[in-house]
Amino acid sequence: MSSLIELRQLTKDYGSFRALHEVSLDIEQGVTGLLGPNGAGKSTLIKVLLGLVRVTSGSGHVLGIPLGTNTAAIRANIGYMPEDDCYMHGLTGIETVEVAARLSRLPATEALRRGHEILDFCGMGQERYRKVETFSTGMRQKLRFAMSIVHDPKLLILDEPTSGLDPQERDAMLNRIRILSRQFEKSVILCTHILPDVQTVCDAVTILAGGRVRLSGRLETLCTVKDPSQVVHLLEDAHRFAAALQDRGVRVDVTAPRHLRVHGEVGALNTVLWGTAAEAGVTIRSIQPSRNSLEQIFLDAVREVHVANT
Repeated sequence: MSSLIELRQLTKDYGSFRALHEVSLDIEQGVTGLLGPNGAGKSTLIKVLLGLVRVTSGSGHVLGIPLGTNTAAIRANIGYMPEDDCYMHGLTGIETVEVAARLSRLPATEALRRGHEILDFCGMGQERYRKVETFSTGMRQKLRFAMSIVHDPKLLILDEPTSGLDPQERDAMLNRIRILSRQFEKSVILCTHILPDVQTVCDAVTILAGGRVRLSGRLETLCTVKDPSQVVHLLEDAHRFAAALQDRGVRVDVTAPRHLRVHGEVGALNTVLWGTAAEAGVTIRSIQPSRNSLEQIFLDAVREVHVANT
């Protein structure tokens, strides 16, 4: 896959404060989670990508366009959903989305048509004719999302899109992101603190901390453990089954009364596991490959910065 964003040794200083420190990063097509604690440099990085701030040093390309050369062209192909409200009081929902479309140079008739089409996609009904200042948190999130995609951009940058949403609305928002990525081939940078959202929709993850890229890669690769093992869930006590497996030379760790971790590849273990279970009279409920927790991956990456600063 070709890189949508290529950054090389990017540094941004605000006076004596260094917000970004020699950031080198490739973001591919698909959905990328941008993670990091408060003050990690995420907001500064987004502003750099949008051409809102100039870097102190370094270089990069966004959608094939060199940073700092044609910011209007970059922004024309990016849909940005900010975390904070960005609507104008006195306008209705449809009028707000229509204004966003017009600012992206859509003709008036097309802007109105697209506005209604996008609000339908976002699940907004007749409330689109209400004044935006009367909207609930969930409705305002839908409105910001609609404004970011009304001009059909190639790349979406979504800042905390599920913040403040109830579980049903959160699932609906994630499903829209999934549809845009898989059915309409939009690429997305999802900036969020909600790690389950990343696991639900993201293909890749980049973790910033202390203004540096601490980790970046495909989510599947990052979550794959170096020592292959399988998590086995049983209906009965795990210790009897573990003893039977150990008698057959299998390395086993009992992790809970009815759970155990069996070390080795699933293909090589499959016959041994089921055969031993039948002989020992235990029932296997499920066998799942062990995976690294995204939460632990995040904490380990952030902890490196804390240790370095102490």
